[in-house]
Amino acid sequence: MRVYVATTNFGKLREMEKLFADSPLELTTFAEYEDPVEGNTSYAENAALKARALHAQLQRAGRPSAVLADDSGLEVYALDRRPGVLTAFYGGATATWPARRKKLLRELERTGSDDRRARFVCALHFIDEEGREFATMGTVDGTIPPEERGDDGFSFDPVFFYPPANRTFAEMTEDQKNRVSHRAIAASALLAGIKTAAN
Repeated sequence: MRVYVATTNFGKLREMEKLFADSPLELTTFAEYEDPVEGNTSYAENAALKARALHAQLQRAGRPSAVLADDSGLEVYALDRRPGVLTAFYGGATATWPARRKKLLRELERTGSDDRRARFVCALHFIDEEGREFATMGTVDGTIPPEERGDDGFSFDPVFFYPPANRTFAEMTEDQKNRVSHRAIAASALLAGIKTAAN
């Protein structure tokens, strides 16, 4: 089944392609996709908003198809769970990811807190070819190290330390990360829900 992904983040798209590689979903993008204005209430609402926006855009273009959207973020406990649902806009809409990571480390240092706990959250929203909607969530717990570590991954991966692996997400291989990440957990739940609905 061809599925259009509501994203312009190619790091995220690459990761999702890996996660769904062995599934019946063949992921692609719609070049004319326009992001809707996201809210600041919840990941689930934003994922649904993006999926429904892309679904409508494809219908208007005469290309109705299944769609998939993701909304994810990093929650740092000592920062009152920020950046949270506004992770993609942390430091300003045009800020680079290296600048956002530096800002996060500085802000956490300024709190003087010893609490380095954090978690990644991912909400997925899928609309199939018949218009049925499926929503799942995934979370993974970790900590924020004092400095960036690792050269792989994207977004906040270099500052997200995953204790069971004793390394940051950016120090893990794609396969290692894709077995434990918030997006992997949400993707697994989504595939299970689609399979159940099909039976």
